[in-house]
Amino acid sequence: METGGIIIARIFWRLAPPCRKSALLLCLLPLFGAHANITDTASERALPLLNRIEYSPSLTASGQPTAEALELAARSGYSRVIFLAFTNHQNALEHEDVIVKALDMEFIHIPVQWEAPSLADFDAFTAAMKVPTQQRTLLHCEVNFRASVFGFLYQVIYEAVPIDEAIAMMHAIWIPNEVWEDFIVQVLRVHRLDYQGM
Repeated sequence: METGGIIIARIFWRLAPPCRKSALLLCLLPLFGAHANITDTASERALPLLNRIEYSPSLTASGQPTAEALELAARSGYSRVIFLAFTNHQNALEHEDVIVKALDMEFIHIPVQWEAPSLADFDAFTAAMKVPTQQRTLLHCEVNFRASVFGFLYQVIYEAVPIDEAIAMMHAIWIPNEVWEDFIVQVLRVHRLDYQGM
């Protein structure tokens, strides 16, 4: 026999427009949490993230996650999402901030202009990363170009990861264009790290 919660969920599911169903599902998930048998480890293995880079146990960079991926991220122990692109890109997740907050994760939006990344953007990102330092973070943009650069810089500057090691991870996703290569050189120079660029 169906419970009242299941009946309500079925009614809402029928009436909801397709674009709202992911958000609706996330809102209803807590009602059925007791029936979820996916472990944190299994959730993380199944985490579908575009161009995923595991920079460290506490920092993962990727392209735009789906609502389902965000739900799995929350179940895998992520507690913060930092979004570095604009909300009008073609793969943007509508109401991502609402979805993330409904999953009890922190949502930070730092819109970085593709043609003009700035030191202020990176400073805002590092300020967010430092509070608190061990929070597990999913850093993303549209396809993991912006995010991979910010992740690379953070690892080199604040986690003392050798440049060659960190850059190899970033280059597995893309080789930055002239604008982003100049940005990398500029940020590392400000932090007194020698890097001549490609």
